[in-house]
Amino acid sequence: MSRNVFVKSESQKYAQNITIGPHVLRSDEPPEIGGNDVGPNANELLMASLGACATITVQMYAERNQWPLQGVQAALSYSRVLAENIAESGAKIVMVDQIEMEISLTGDLSEEQQRRLFDVAGRCPIHRMLVSHIQIQTRLAPGPVLRP
Repeated sequence: MSRNVFVKSESQKYAQNITIGPHVLRSDEPPEIGGNDVGPNANELLMASLGACATITVQMYAERNQWPLQGVQAALSYSRVLAENIAESGAKIVMVDQIEMEISLTGDLSEEQQRRLFDVAGRCPIHRMLVSHIQIQTRLAPGPVLRP
């Protein structure tokens, strides 16, 4: 079950307090764009969410199948790139967001088990959400948004 997320600006320029149930995180922007770097920026938090979802999904799958997975790691990076197949068609240049994720598995796993776990990582709930069409409904609250 997903908990609500509450975000509130701090007195520092772009720093934000993020509350999720009993957890409190901070987010900010790097100094080169005016922040103080007191926490990861929004792109980094998104990549962390994807990486955590992928590695947890791999762990759960290996556990259910009683496979000897000892550990899983994900390294992620974000960039803006030229959309594939657009430039070749003569259409205008279109840039798209790209996240690269590299998965590392440790344990006495067969090649088939490694392939299967790699496939499972790409089907975690956050990955599916990011590659699908997402509807975001934003509205102006009449007053402060209070935490429950």
